[in-house]
Amino acid sequence: MSSHEPFALSDRATRESREARQLAPHAMKAVDSRGRAHPESPDPHRTIFERDRDRITHATAFRRLQYKTQVFLNDEGDHHRTRLSHSLEVCQVARSVAGVLQLNEPLAEALSLAHDIGHPPFGHRGEWALNELMKPYGGFRHNAQVLRVVDLLERRNPDFPGLNLTRELRESLLKHETSEDWPEEFQPKPKHPLLEGQVTDLADSTAYNKHDIEDGLSAGMFTEADLEANVTLWNIARERVAERHPGFLQRQTSDVPLRVSRLANELIGVCIVDLCQATYRNVLDSGVTSPADVQSHDTMLCGHSPEMKPHVAELQKFLYRAFYRHPYLQSFRVWAREVIGGLFEAYRARPSEMSPWYFRWVDQVGLERAVCDFLAGMTDRFAVQEHRRLVGDVPALERPHSAMSRGLR
Repeated sequence: MSSHEPFALSDRATRESREARQLAPHAMKAVDSRGRAHPESPDPHRTIFERDRDRITHATAFRRLQYKTQVFLNDEGDHHRTRLSHSLEVCQVARSVAGVLQLNEPLAEALSLAHDIGHPPFGHRGEWALNELMKPYGGFRHNAQVLRVVDLLERRNPDFPGLNLTRELRESLLKHETSEDWPEEFQPKPKHPLLEGQVTDLADSTAYNKHDIEDGLSAGMFTEADLEANVTLWNIARERVAERHPGFLQRQTSDVPLRVSRLANELIGVCIVDLCQATYRNVLDSGVTSPADVQSHDTMLCGHSPEMKPHVAELQKFLYRAFYRHPYLQSFRVWAREVIGGLFEAYRARPSEMSPWYFRWVDQVGLERAVCDFLAGMTDRFAVQEHRRLVGDVPALERPHSAMSRGLR
């Protein structure tokens, strides 16, 4: 019989030692974190970024993503994406890419899971509506709202507000903020995010490119023929599926979801492989040897190859024209403005109608910002329920002709 090393717990020190051995020099190591705003004793088993990830997973704001719009309202189909399912898909892509590139996977996971928890109800249409309403009071940006959620609005410890996340995670959540909006706390603003943050950003766009194809097709907003005529990546996926599964595309005319799923999965696979390989080459060519080098480098290091970039841009241009600018989503924008606007004015007039904590929050941040924070945390269905309670019936919204609503699975 062969001898084996005794079984031992993989505690925090063991995990940190493993990071030192296995992660790339330019990856963010847990031991190098600048820590938390409010000091805490280290966890005996988890690294500081693993602890961040777990706090986000258990946050109230994270659970609410289940009932927040990605593109379609929550009641428009069982299979359309929500903010929660989108965040999980982003997390899967980010972790896969981070693993291939020897980056810090728990940090990439934490960023992926947290990146959308500042979104209000009704997706980007709700964000636009809330920003319009808040223009006289400082505006609304979902990236900045993410930081408000994790720093102020989540309540888990009587000793400090928020989740008390690490400096690296909090700063990375602001990746799209301008220099003018960059918090004084995080000055000076780095040229670029950590590589884990860059990977998460690309994972976000990769995930929504794929699922917006599937959701747009299922809702009848465009057809596979439209994709074949306009999207090179779709045709590349068709060629690869035809090679891998001879005769499948010709035979599979009745099970539409199976065909679409196979093609969309092939498409995202092509993009992810290219993203990994191109980023690896960029990192090697850059000569970076630390996270600080990544942040101060002249260019972003995570990205697609020169050959793939125009294909991805072509797909996004098609989705913008056929999906995001679809008449239904334009009417949805007007509808979201009416619902959120009605609630905004109702709570301004009667702030005691908000939950008790937010009613007290008025004294600290002012009436309009407290109302904004309360509205931004709402799920779609709670916003509709509150509109009916405080304002009246919600306006009618004409829905698209959805394959899902016809029972096609």
